[in-house]
Amino acid sequence: MKRFFILLFFIVCSAFALAQGTDTLYLWPGTVPGETEAKHPPVQTANTSGNVTRLTDVTDPALVVFEPKAPSNGASVIVCPGGGYNILAIDKEGYEVAEWFNQLGFTAFVLQYRVPNKREPALYDLQRAIRLVRSRASDWKLDPKRLGVIGFSAGGSLAARASTRFGERTYTPVDAADSLSARPDFSLLIYPAYLDEGENRSLTPELRLNEATPPQFLFGTADDRYGNSVLVMAGALRDQKRPVTLHFLSEGGHGYGMRKGNDAAETWPALAEKWLRRLTLDDNRPLLP
Repeated sequence: MKRFFILLFFIVCSAFALAQGTDTLYLWPGTVPGETEAKHPPVQTANTSGNVTRLTDVTDPALVVFEPKAPSNGASVIVCPGGGYNILAIDKEGYEVAEWFNQLGFTAFVLQYRVPNKREPALYDLQRAIRLVRSRASDWKLDPKRLGVIGFSAGGSLAARASTRFGERTYTPVDAADSLSARPDFSLLIYPAYLDEGENRSLTPELRLNEATPPQFLFGTADDRYGNSVLVMAGALRDQKRPVTLHFLSEGGHGYGMRKGNDAAETWPALAEKWLRRLTLDDNRPLLP
């Protein structure tokens, strides 16, 4: 038993060593809403296939802070890794993405939301994270009106849910931060999953769009088994006359992050950068309501 805990300690430490963040910000100061297990460090799984570090058993949700080495542009983004709501592909769809945003001048926050099989609590975690970053925007010299989210696969589902359910009180407020808005100012959904769980593969019913739904950048591929999600979401945003940009390639598959060797992985970052610059950087204005 002692050897087991020593091994677990080193697994957890190795996972955190991969993160080059400047700080870790825990979301819930006391009891974690909707959580039945005690707080403990996340567990790195033994599966490292594809050179991916996978975390699971998250009971103490947190943000890993990545501050830009170059001058900050005052904008920020919360990164939601994917993993089927079972694990978090924490490096491939988290830390590596955050470092890319740093190169653009963004302050990035990688979200360790609750897994496995905790879809609703995961939404609590992202909503709380958005509010917490806004409440402490002055600490990082950020504009609280230029805070977005980006998500991959299940993380894309989570980002879409936060971008459409921000008007709901999903958990009991715990402090003054929870009086702030949980609405992202912009959203990027990269090969998102689970957005077409409605009748006849229509928009998932919980995703309720309206005039306040933030601008969205959607990217997917035709050979992705979840590829219908971006098409359904783009159509729904268009129907609601909300700002939406869709890019859809013929090939790329799923779960490629932004690593070299996959055309889709090498394509979306340049397109996203152009969209972000037009939306948040070039003239430094607040985003559309």
